[in-house]
Amino acid sequence: MTSVTHFVFWGLVVQVRSVKAMVSVCTEMTPFGFVVVKAESELLVDVEIVETVELQSPAGESVSDALREASKQLKAYFRDSSFKFDLPLANVGTAYQRRVWAGLKAIPSGSILAYGQLACELRSGPRAIAAACRANPFPIIVPCHRVVAAHGLGGYAGAREGFQLTVKRWLLQHEGIDCA
Repeated sequence: MTSVTHFVFWGLVVQVRSVKAMVSVCTEMTPFGFVVVKAESELLVDVEIVETVELQSPAGESVSDALREASKQLKAYFRDSSFKFDLPLANVGTAYQRRVWAGLKAIPSGSILAYGQLACELRSGPRAIAAACRANPFPIIVPCHRVVAAHGLGGYAGAREGFQLTVKRWLLQHEGIDCA
């Protein structure tokens, strides 16, 4: 979708052309709720974990290959927790956040690290690691659930209780981590 705006700047008529990519959305039912995946072109731009969704019937929308692949890989992960994601993710976040997210992707399924441990590995601080985890736009795919507090689960998706922590607990148990 392209929009064109005209305005006057120092007596000149300036034309600004803005091209907005179409965002496609796919909703997957999971054992704990729903995962809503969004893509622009062939890159995933957002993954959101929600308790409920208002399902809408698509109005002739086509599903991108990226969303089809995300759906396939999420289903594979829910069948086998050792499944490794290989999806085209948008290059979002700061350089620091991307470095932390790369560190998260290096934590194997069935393993956890404390925020402080990951901070030592990345030569950073635990609070900065927690902030980067909270900003992760691709939960499950970039496994921030594998980072826990020194004494307990810590938070998940910015929450320290409620639905999000239930999801973190479920994901860790799915991967064989006892977090009772």
